[in-house]
Amino acid sequence: MKYLVLSILFLSLSAFAQNDEKSQQLLNKMSKEIKSLGSFYMEFSFSMKNASTGEDSKESGKGYVQGDKFNATLGDNEIISNGMKIWTIVKEENVAYESSADDDDDESINPKRLMTIWESGFKNKYVKEDKLNGKTVHMINLFPTNPGEVQYHTITLYIDAATSELTKAIMKTKDGTTMAYEITSFKKNPEIAASKFVYDAKKYPGYKLIRD
Repeated sequence: MKYLVLSILFLSLSAFAQNDEKSQQLLNKMSKEIKSLGSFYMEFSFSMKNASTGEDSKESGKGYVQGDKFNATLGDNEIISNGMKIWTIVKEENVAYESSADDDDDESINPKRLMTIWESGFKNKYVKEDKLNGKTVHMINLFPTNPGEVQYHTITLYIDAATSELTKAIMKTKDGTTMAYEITSFKKNPEIAASKFVYDAKKYPGYKLIRD
């Protein structure tokens, strides 16, 4: 649940058979900008609530991306990818799981996916212009094209009107869980050491490495 499972409140897809022109233009602009970057670094806050279960947690995370490579943390969880392999480090278990990047799923802590989640599998709809932390933002809803095959229904994106950058995403799952990711810092084209994208067992003494 605390990986990047992006989901939100159920809304019918029948009323949104086609992508909204305004929202599509904004999303295309964001995608173009992200893909033009050689690398990026982001910090974000994450919260998850569910009134029926009493869940109410908050964590912070950060992510480094360079091409198909990434390194991300969320709380005690960390995931590293060199573009070919993925290592998921679970601190509470003292275990590192190694798998193929081809097996990466929608629940991994993948910062690049968060920044381009709208590109496939969704229809979109412009909601309105609003204010967030004193800044003007565009609100866009994303609706899954195959709602019966996923655990979420919609994603609401908040896009800075001045910079066209994603600032926040609010989600709800089918079981009533509400999740929110807010980007608190975003840096374009930082220099990132190659070692950031490779699992180094020396940095995790006592951890068991399990290969899929």
